[in-house]
Amino acid sequence: MNIKNIKVFETEVIEIIKRTYNVKSFRFMLSEDVDFKPGQFFHVTIKIDGQEASKHFSISNSPTEKAYLEFTKKITDSEFSHALDNLKIGDWARIKMPFGNFTFTGEYEKIAFLIGGIGITPVRSICKFVTDKRLDTDIIVLYGSKTERDIIFHEDFIRMEAENKKLRVVYTLDDPIDRASWKGRVGFITSEMIKEEIPDFVERVFYTCGPPKMVDYIKKVLHEELGIDKEKIISENFTGY
Repeated sequence: MNIKNIKVFETEVIEIIKRTYNVKSFRFMLSEDVDFKPGQFFHVTIKIDGQEASKHFSISNSPTEKAYLEFTKKITDSEFSHALDNLKIGDWARIKMPFGNFTFTGEYEKIAFLIGGIGITPVRSICKFVTDKRLDTDIIVLYGSKTERDIIFHEDFIRMEAENKKLRVVYTLDDPIDRASWKGRVGFITSEMIKEEIPDFVERVFYTCGPPKMVDYIKKVLHEELGIDKEKIISENFTGY
């Protein structure tokens, strides 16, 4: 990352969106265009009891969605989470960006995302970018969550699939609340599930994002069980959240 491309600026909260029972998106005002690639992350600084505190988050909006910058976070018991949960419209923040190489801007004809939990946030940015730009990329997303209640950006992906016929999202749940009515997959992502849902897996570049243990497991499945070259596996760990 060229340090000359890094920008630091002050901003304020302009919108807070409840995505699920324990996940919120936070939007910050952009007074000028800020260049970033879909899938990148930024550092945000807020005030906790008058003291500055910083964390890094993936950007969940696409560069095609102007005038704001958004990250999406599961609200936990951490001090930073509590502070975020108490943010109000107009509250101050400082942003430093962009960072990260978990990006896609049309480099490959076929890609697949193997994702767990909150790791869907940079994928939402990438899929929205591809859809808005009408890129001719074939995308399959295999997204694992605990239950139906934990699926993040569900409505967004439904809209994107309707608009982009080359995007397909497959959901798999650890424990569906209603197994009789659940239409998706059940269980962890395995090599068999990948073969069934992504039969042309040898032709794709894979992106995997989520909790570190899951990412390590997926990389092992792809490389050791399915024979995918390590050069065709792009990963991002979500630690501490």
